[in-house]
Amino acid sequence: MKNTKNNKVFEKISKAFPLINTGFSFKNLGYLPRWLVLSMDFIIVFVSIICTYFLLLGLKFEYIPKRDLGFGIAFWLCVNVILFWVFRTYSGIIRHSSFIDAIKLFLSQFSTFAVILVFNFICILLGEQKLFLTTGAFINTVLSFSVLFFYRIIVKQLFDNLFNESPTTIRINAVIYGSGANAIAVANALISETPKRFNLIGFIDKNNQNFRKRLLNLPIFKIRKNLLYLMKSKNGEALIIADNTLTKEERLLIIEECIEFGIKVFTLPSITDWEDKKEISQNLKNLEINDLLERDPIILDTQGILAKMNNKTILVTGAAGSIGSEIVRQIVFFNPEKIILLDQAETPLNSLSLEIISLNIPVEVINKIADIRSYKDLESIFISHKPDVVFHAAAYKHVPMMEENPSQAIFTNVLGTKNIADLSNKYEVDRFVLVSTDKAVNPSSIMGASKRIAEMYVQSKQSKHQKNNPEKFTKFITTRFGNVLGSNGSVVPLFTKQIKDGGPITITHPDIIRYFMTIPEACQLVLEACSMGEGGEIYIFDMGKPLKIIDLAKKMIQLAGFTPDKEIKLKIIGLRPGEKLYEELLNNSAKSIATHHEKIMIAIEGCDEFQIINQHVEELIQIATVGNLNQLVSKMKTIVPEYKSLNSVYQILDVELKETPNYNNLEN
Repeated sequence: MKNTKNNKVFEKISKAFPLINTGFSFKNLGYLPRWLVLSMDFIIVFVSIICTYFLLLGLKFEYIPKRDLGFGIAFWLCVNVILFWVFRTYSGIIRHSSFIDAIKLFLSQFSTFAVILVFNFICILLGEQKLFLTTGAFINTVLSFSVLFFYRIIVKQLFDNLFNESPTTIRINAVIYGSGANAIAVANALISETPKRFNLIGFIDKNNQNFRKRLLNLPIFKIRKNLLYLMKSKNGEALIIADNTLTKEERLLIIEECIEFGIKVFTLPSITDWEDKKEISQNLKNLEINDLLERDPIILDTQGILAKMNNKTILVTGAAGSIGSEIVRQIVFFNPEKIILLDQAETPLNSLSLEIISLNIPVEVINKIADIRSYKDLESIFISHKPDVVFHAAAYKHVPMMEENPSQAIFTNVLGTKNIADLSNKYEVDRFVLVSTDKAVNPSSIMGASKRIAEMYVQSKQSKHQKNNPEKFTKFITTRFGNVLGSNGSVVPLFTKQIKDGGPITITHPDIIRYFMTIPEACQLVLEACSMGEGGEIYIFDMGKPLKIIDLAKKMIQLAGFTPDKEIKLKIIGLRPGEKLYEELLNNSAKSIATHHEKIMIAIEGCDEFQIINQHVEELIQIATVGNLNQLVSKMKTIVPEYKSLNSVYQILDVELKETPNYNNLEN
């Protein structure tokens, strides 16, 4: 209502003063031309000297002799204008006036006073009467400075209170959790923000020690019962967490309590300069589902990674995907000479390339649109660019899709990996890193089994070439991790879209659980594993505690400001073909050993000799080419004995195969 009235005022003023219609408006008051600001300052100084003259005249003092009144006023004004120009008092943006602007005004006015004193002294030396009464000059200086200073404050306040909000701006009543330097920095940033998003109503001191004091003229609240009671009693709608002394457990407890009762939570994930108000304001964001993981930050061996990447040529397959693209974003900061981005998806590959180029980092970016299933196309890339390190992230990963298209899973996940691995060895790549998945452990799907076969091929190839050529061989390294929040095909983008559409959120099973980590976290660990690997290892990552998908869905609904099963419904649709209730990082017979990095372990999993694995893989690819579904599934079960399909089609097929006379021959 307030802003509507302001708009009507603007319209009336615009009609009354045509100047406003030529480009000037009160909404643009902070951007007045410099000549106009200087003119207004000139008028204020002129009025000040006239007021001083008559004030002293009323007290029976003569500020300026009557015979010299015109010259005295002109001299005073000229000195002021010259010093306005010297100190650039008119160059600042009025609505953003600051302490520095006040200092400029102070210096200009008291420099004027100093010039008047010197002029008076010269007059006395020449035997003439002083032009200005010294006391009057001082009063005039103080009056001029005060009016100039308060005029800027008034304009700044008017702009903030009347012209700084759009008609649709709705401020959120917010409380800042914290009372230290960070909390004060956040408050200052939000107070000066344009347009304002928050109406700050106070601070919270977690130790309840300063609750009788005030910060920035805002009260510090004491939590008497609980946080919810405080927020409701103060009409708080949002909590801004700005206390860096909170432990992970305290932070999670606060967040969970706010989410449960519909209080919005805002966080500051990455601030490098706590004095930069703009940076603080821009980084303040709504709590996201990633924040609920609250995982400890990863400490990377940057020197070790730099040694492997510095001045090297890096090839990333699947570079346009969520994992591949993040690997690229992180690699560029380790000073590679050249990065080859390989993918089939033209548009996202082009977007990634432009993003990397825009960073202005001295690295050559090569875009290659190619199919990893084509050995010939890949070989031309290896011949032309001779990569030193290969990150193989290209893969088909959607479980239900691969259940419907098993041959395509073999062509991409098995044949594609074979091609990249063979070429890496042939052209003496230093390191080959396979990005695998926890679905390869005790696989229950075509996709999981195909990734396990890819792991086995890479492992066996490492073993063979390490024996044959211990001095010079490609180090084949496998990394294995679970679901990645926000990646293409993960539940988070799906749930986000379903919430945006008003629901329902579809969940396959109420008891299904998954391990989760963020995309940057997963890729950091991939780089770390690359630097520490000596070849043949399967690195598994600490995924933290598993989350129930239904709990994840409920939290996402609450974060969006809705109530689960009321505004947004939850719908159980049943497990999809090949889908497990839970995933594992190790198979039943495998063991793990620790590494120097607390979040990375090595899985000890044996596999057959390369000749055996290679023969199986060649036969599997041939079967996929022919398209015989029965033989394809049977062959995969032969290569990966722990593969137990949860797809009813393949379970029936497995029974039928066991009853055929030549089933054992297929396995052998």
